[in-house]
Amino acid sequence: MGKALQAARRAWDEDEIPVGAVVVQQHQIIGQGYNQTERLHDVTAHAEMIAVTAACNFLNAKYLPQATLYVTLEPCLMCAGALYWCKIGRIVYGAADVKNGYSKHFSAASGAAHPFHPKTTVVQGVESAACAALMSSFFKKKRFK
Repeated sequence: MGKALQAARRAWDEDEIPVGAVVVQQHQIIGQGYNQTERLHDVTAHAEMIAVTAACNFLNAKYLPQATLYVTLEPCLMCAGALYWCKIGRIVYGAADVKNGYSKHFSAASGAAHPFHPKTTVVQGVESAACAALMSSFFKKKRFK
């Protein structure tokens, strides 16, 4: 999660919402990204999407069942869909996103534990205080500009 936080700080430095993501497989970083929606003028340029694309390119594959995604913020519904389709093995995220996270739009009544691939495991709240503090301070800075 430390590397994901470093990527999030890079987003902050570029005046992007500070979310960072790293994909790891066999103790090696195979993809990383940070939010670049403003820079690229692309609403899909979320940290997770960039990291997954980089990981798939690294492996020359479209599925990541042996990989773990570390991301500083709970994935949104769009990213959850991409993570479903790439069959990511594990997702570890820091801060919850009550406004835009997948859990806001996902109903556990459907019988599934999450919207990801059935074999995907999810770990929540890793370094959540540091991840949430970065987000809070970014938006506080924006409000007082």
